[in-house]
Amino acid sequence: MANEKSEAKTLKEQLFATQKHAVQRMTEEELTLCNSFCDDYMNFMNTAKTEREITTFLTDELEKNGFVPFQYGMKLKAGDKIYLNNRGKSVILATIGTAPISEGVRLCAAHIDSPRLDMKQNPLYEQDEIGYFKTHYYGGIKKYQWTAIPLSLHGVIVRKDGEKVQVRIGEDAGDPVFYITDLLPHLATDQMKRSLAQGIKGEELNIVVGSMPFRDDKESNLVKLNLMKILNEKYGIIEEDFLSAELEAVPAFPAKDVGFDRSLIGAYGHDDKVCSYPAFRASLDVPTPTHTSVVILTDKEETGSDGNTGLCSSYLKYFLMDLAECFGENGRHVMSASKCLSADVNAGFDPTFPEVLERNNCAYLNHGVCVTKFTGARGKSGTSDASAEFVGEIRRILDDGGVIWQTGELGKVDMGGGGTVALYIANLDVDTVDIGVPVLSMHAPYELVAKTDVWAAYRAFKVFLES
Repeated sequence: MANEKSEAKTLKEQLFATQKHAVQRMTEEELTLCNSFCDDYMNFMNTAKTEREITTFLTDELEKNGFVPFQYGMKLKAGDKIYLNNRGKSVILATIGTAPISEGVRLCAAHIDSPRLDMKQNPLYEQDEIGYFKTHYYGGIKKYQWTAIPLSLHGVIVRKDGEKVQVRIGEDAGDPVFYITDLLPHLATDQMKRSLAQGIKGEELNIVVGSMPFRDDKESNLVKLNLMKILNEKYGIIEEDFLSAELEAVPAFPAKDVGFDRSLIGAYGHDDKVCSYPAFRASLDVPTPTHTSVVILTDKEETGSDGNTGLCSSYLKYFLMDLAECFGENGRHVMSASKCLSADVNAGFDPTFPEVLERNNCAYLNHGVCVTKFTGARGKSGTSDASAEFVGEIRRILDDGGVIWQTGELGKVDMGGGGTVALYIANLDVDTVDIGVPVLSMHAPYELVAKTDVWAAYRAFKVFLES
């Protein structure tokens, strides 16, 4: 018969791995849910751009959903919801499960910091009647990408009297924005001879913050004086207060649909908010887990996770130990029995630059959330390398839950690679594997992801926390 399958085709269907575009595997109802979820995600991205703003947003949402601050020694039972706010820069949320905590917790770990420009401690200066802020870039960036785009300013200034002043300028209609200049091509002959990495140098990332002088021509630095007058009137600060400030410049772009078909999302900070938000929402949507669910949304990943709000510190370990003691259990034993998804992004295959990825082992947009067995650089340097047994367990959970997923690694073997927080959690004797959304233009001021992959990440975290 003409319609009969050949033996080879039948065997291929049985034995070969297959990859299909997510839309070809989703129902119309699921596509509607996907688009609605991504609308919520974009609203979140426009509301909270920095680790401090995200922590504030999350704690407000948690309290609306019945979560209470965790206190050592508190009496807990199945269904109780708790959270820990670590210094306003990271947050842990947990829902107590029906199983004994001695069986371990189900942990999702993502980070809420993104590459940006931090202000130096003495940032404000005037040069040739233009006012500037000096910056120190945070995380791995291509410096030239941060020139000639609108920037917003976020953060806090702690005044000498101890009062904390919140700063957020450049996001709302009517706000001014800030700007880093670049040379016009007509006069950039020498600059354009530099390597791409040196096209813009770190000390050239100076943000224009004003140009109007104070109305008095008898003094120098009149532009700087006028700027300090404005800041003093608005925030009650003097120049020395910058010494105890944390001010961050980020792109002023809003998150937007990309493409005629609106299938993609362009935004600043997908890395790693595109995993943080789905993990957070998944936790809210699992009100009665079998095993206690824990989601940690941490700081400092982009600079190596050091510091007391990063995962090289002990605050996660201390939380799990204190949580175990609430039930009279040993924290070390609870961690050894726990399982973790390190929720971080991976590089998506970019057809414009195909040479850096190995096609059989990379992530593609619209093929689902990406499970990454190992990260690291070249010879797997700086990776936890999940065991085959644990990867097999995650495969079963995702397949049984109907999650669209794929696997991939971060570039060709000798290209470089990258790391996540997975190794810091694995070092606590917790089974850990990376899983996250493929991203194009990672670490650029405006990154790109596919909506179906964002939805797949949410579904993956939800079925894992339910397991």
